[in-house]
Amino acid sequence: MNKLLLTSLVLASMGQTAMVADAVADKKHPNIVLIMCDDMGFSDLSCYGGEVHTPHIDYLAEQGVRFSQFKNTGRSCPSRAALLTGHYQHEAGMGWMTAVDEHRPGYRGQIAADIPTIAEVLRNNGYDTYMSGKWHVTVDGAFDIPNGSYPVQRGFNHYYGCLSGGGSYYAPTPVYSGLERVTDFPEDYYYTTAITDSAVSFIHQHPAGNPMFMYIAHYAPHLPLQAPKERVDACRERYKVGYDVLRQQRFERQKAMGLVDASMELPVYRREFNGRRPAWKDLDPQKQEQWITDMATYAAMIEIMDDGIGEVIKAMKEKGTYDNTVFLFMSDNGSTSEGGFIKQLMADLSNTPYRSYKQWVYQGGTSTPLIITYGDDTQIKQKGSICREVGHIIDIFPTCLDMASASYPSTFQHRKVKLSGTSLLPALQHKKIKPRNLYFEHQTSCAIISDGWKLVRVDGKHPWELINLEQDPFETNDLSAQYPARVAELEKSWNQWAEQQHVFPFEYRPWTERINYYKSLYPDQRGE
Repeated sequence: MNKLLLTSLVLASMGQTAMVADAVADKKHPNIVLIMCDDMGFSDLSCYGGEVHTPHIDYLAEQGVRFSQFKNTGRSCPSRAALLTGHYQHEAGMGWMTAVDEHRPGYRGQIAADIPTIAEVLRNNGYDTYMSGKWHVTVDGAFDIPNGSYPVQRGFNHYYGCLSGGGSYYAPTPVYSGLERVTDFPEDYYYTTAITDSAVSFIHQHPAGNPMFMYIAHYAPHLPLQAPKERVDACRERYKVGYDVLRQQRFERQKAMGLVDASMELPVYRREFNGRRPAWKDLDPQKQEQWITDMATYAAMIEIMDDGIGEVIKAMKEKGTYDNTVFLFMSDNGSTSEGGFIKQLMADLSNTPYRSYKQWVYQGGTSTPLIITYGDDTQIKQKGSICREVGHIIDIFPTCLDMASASYPSTFQHRKVKLSGTSLLPALQHKKIKPRNLYFEHQTSCAIISDGWKLVRVDGKHPWELINLEQDPFETNDLSAQYPARVAELEKSWNQWAEQQHVFPFEYRPWTERINYYKSLYPDQRGE
């Protein structure tokens, strides 16, 4: 990667003046590095049971706390909207995707202008704010001309990355440095490395006396599966045993780590394959070879990202700011079955031990690792411990504010605002999180989690399933027929939430038809 070129772009965007902060970096205002990866399953990391080599992420886990019950929205840009605003995605304007502005509440295709982002709030509390990587909360129709929703227009002092949700790792588009479009890339350009180089450059140039908020949004391991051949070859051997053996090995490690109850048995999810899930030994050799190659590529993409996280940790240590830095790491959703049958078999491994995949709100789609650690090891009472409190991605914003001793405004852009999530900081101190309901909806896949119970359905046209999560965290036993009163109670609560959040009316049109329909109704797709 041509670091000189990238550094020059970053420095140009930073300008010649440094922000004058009202606060200084101290114990009450630690640096915060928030790292999100893309489409990675619950069990891929070594520290969550996987065979993918992630020593630097594992280091953060060893120094901090791993959450075993952390949830997301089930899809990329809705999770990012919830992360950035601390609100459920519909209220933040991102009920579906950035592909189209539907010109109706909840579905504007980008984050709402009248809800503050975490960067805006922390900057107003004296933080210098930086972002490197995938944005994916600006409507696609505004990619060519800034419309007020770009990162540096929503609270980030400095930004390098790509606005879109997907594309090539070798030529992503549209890439911006601040508000300047970047179209020329060196021959050895690789997006994951560029994200790391940008983040490290920001760290080097950051005024050490000011508190820093850094949001690193990796694209890996989102499709397309692309990585240098030598990195893929280094991963191939470990996948030759096939998914059945690896899935069981991951599960056994999860039990040994305490991520999963030791008394549990790993189910085989045949329903997601319409009853036709093949055992590894029954897969024909050509498909086996394709799975091995694709899984090795996927692993290599994660390992390159992990290398970059190691570079970020190293840069903070070299700058002398590591001890006063909080690191948070998570994924935006579970692994995806998009891309065909082989990819579904890959996701079935990645999401071990959970059912289903990205875009549905079963456990496989909404369960993600969450690692929180302080550089100062006196801040974590039991390093390497596992927290079993239930958290949600809407909780990250209030958690960061709590850590930063920062205040949230009561109004923003003439609107009264209040965070939907709650701080997870008490959980790091081995205290209980106040009980609350958590709600989910994406493409009419719906769920509510309440007091150990989950009401969930694959989409709005299918019946609800009632799951006792304490006894059945893998969602295999539907109890709706046995407890109709509980179903009715939870459904009523979900419907009330959905009405308040502008979830309705449901939209059943397929992807392309949905986009074309709303574009024909509303040709203006600039998101203004």
